[in-house]
Amino acid sequence: MTVTKGYRDKIYIIKDIILLLAQYGELNQTSLVSYSGLNLKKHKHIIDELEARQIITKTALQDGKRKITIYRVTAKGMEFCRNIIEPYEDLFPRKTNTDSSKLGLLILV
Repeated sequence: MTVTKGYRDKIYIIKDIILLLAQYGELNQTSLVSYSGLNLKKHKHIIDELEARQIITKTALQDGKRKITIYRVTAKGMEFCRNIIEPYEDLFPRKTNTDSSKLGLLILV
């Protein structure tokens, strides 16, 4: 049986990316996409937008013929996560699979 993850709002994807980079210090592109559960083709624009807004930084390293892309979170990114995203998640917590599958009990009197 295949378990699929549900829809994740963009704000939560951004938070996951920032927290992963903060936790590991730096990640290559493959690891970042894998650990955050993203599809590179579908979500590359989010990573590029975070880089353009200086929330994360990208460094390209040449290893022989291979080009390795390394991402790091910036101080601005950590501040953004603390001041904007965490209060947002406090107000609008993520939905879990158990929340969506709960059925209300109907009592007829």
